[in-house]
Amino acid sequence: MPKTCSEPRHRLHLHGPTMGTRWAVSVDVGPHLDTAHLRQALADAVDEVDHQMSPWKPASDLNRLNAQPVGHWLALPAPILLVLARALEVARLSAGTFNPAVGALIDAWGFGAARRAPDPAAIRAAAGEPAALAPAALELDAPGARARRLAPVRFDLCAIAKGYAVDRMIEVLAAHGVQHALASLDGELRALGPQANGEPWPIAIEAPVAGQRRTHGVIELEDLAIATSGNYRHFLDIGGQRLSHLIDPRAGAPVRHALASVTVLARACMDADAWATALLVAGPAEGFELARRLRLDALFLLRHDKGWTEIGLGRFAPGSERDAPA
Repeated sequence: MPKTCSEPRHRLHLHGPTMGTRWAVSVDVGPHLDTAHLRQALADAVDEVDHQMSPWKPASDLNRLNAQPVGHWLALPAPILLVLARALEVARLSAGTFNPAVGALIDAWGFGAARRAPDPAAIRAAAGEPAALAPAALELDAPGARARRLAPVRFDLCAIAKGYAVDRMIEVLAAHGVQHALASLDGELRALGPQANGEPWPIAIEAPVAGQRRTHGVIELEDLAIATSGNYRHFLDIGGQRLSHLIDPRAGAPVRHALASVTVLARACMDADAWATALLVAGPAEGFELARRLRLDALFLLRHDKGWTEIGLGRFAPGSERDAPA
């Protein structure tokens, strides 16, 4: 039977703007929680991530790193050093399908802060950068709280920073004594414990249909994070050709394959966020093999003429304990 909480609780919904989108928290609280203080602490946590890791804010720590001369050390706060370290590790494990050194390519194709449409000259210039060597393009010194670029590349953390911001919200909630909450930011979610009634948090997995909000299936979370990466929601339409916002660093161009979305479960939301991107960029065959080898809980939705087909691993595998697709 589900665990129940003896203290009377009610469901509180907190939210606010950040990173060009909104953060949100659903929390089952008792009568003694200072909700105003909690709301401010959550807003401060996600804003700190934004100020450190945004490619859109000229004074962000990420942009300071990108502007630092190659070979020169730069003092950085602990959170961005942590995220950079994890980004480099996922880049190494994924053989470059996840790559934080694609900032110039993202801008060149019109998905960054620099421009709103592809620029052929900028694409050619960015394709010549050693972006595929991200782990070798950055040196981190965690004890010294500093980093330095080893190659003239621009780093971008958009595929991991939002997940980390969700992790920070969970840390804030736990520090305030919260035991039952669900934190989200732009499709990345993490559950803290179950709901107060003992039931897991039900999470809808979106169907990969452009221009619509439809549910493909539902999975339940308890002390787990989930993230989905898809090529059907954010794109550019150039002369009738749809360009995905996801860049394949190996090709120097947007991804083009039948894989519509990948959903990943992990303990930390920044891991789920990064791996969802890595697997989607890798494509159906390579991505599935990578997820199988690393024993990831991953759901692949492949597009075809009549809709899409799902392939799951781990908790998403056929017969695993989750709700059937809608």
